[in-house]
Amino acid sequence: MKAIVDLFSTDYGLFSIGVLLFLLVMAVWFYRFFMRKIAESEKGSG
Repeated sequence: MKAIVDLFSTDYGLFSIGVLLFLLVMAVWFYRFFMRKIAESEKGSG
């Protein structure tokens, strides 16, 4: 329980949440970017 309280109430806990959220957003962005580029590549060569 103390770990959850530390996660949401300390500066390093909030920074950790921010980094995790940033990584998730970046992963989604890269996935969509690469899927779009693959689709464009297949459409252009087909």
